[in-house]
Amino acid sequence: MPNDTQISKFMSLVLRHAPEEAGLVLDDSGWADFGALCVVIRQKFGASAADVERVVAENPKRRFAIDGNRIRAVQGHSVDVDLGLMPSPPPAVLYHGTKEEFLPAILRDGLTGQSRLHVHLSMDIETARVVARRRKGKDVILRVDSAAMSGNGMTFFLSDNGVWLTNQVPPRYLHQISKRELP
Repeated sequence: MPNDTQISKFMSLVLRHAPEEAGLVLDDSGWADFGALCVVIRQKFGASAADVERVVAENPKRRFAIDGNRIRAVQGHSVDVDLGLMPSPPPAVLYHGTKEEFLPAILRDGLTGQSRLHVHLSMDIETARVVARRRKGKDVILRVDSAAMSGNGMTFFLSDNGVWLTNQVPPRYLHQISKRELP
């Protein structure tokens, strides 16, 4: 049986960052040909189109969408795509999980998309913790005053999988949550 994690990581790579590694072309909205992706995944992992559909359906982070004969990542792109997301008023507070080693730069420069098109923010502390745990080091959770940001004209988008996106978060809207503040 194919390794779903490997397939998902490969799909994230080619649908978010490097479609050329699978010989794919993303349209302006980030969609790729599902059949073409499945051919590459069959060659690389021995997985069928049904396996790919299962990986999409069972992905706990709901990273991908299938629409007929098209597939795309729902957020997280470093290649220039327009996901067609409409601006949306955010909740008053959002969260971002990171590592302590990045904190000085974040508190100085704010959160930026780095190589991605948007900064990714979470609705709750637990999701931010999961994000922070993806890398080694001491976890840090930042509270984002998204109400103030929105009130000052900054735009937010809600991706199809529930991740809040914005272009940047200036340092004045960030607060490091102390251990005693964490649930």
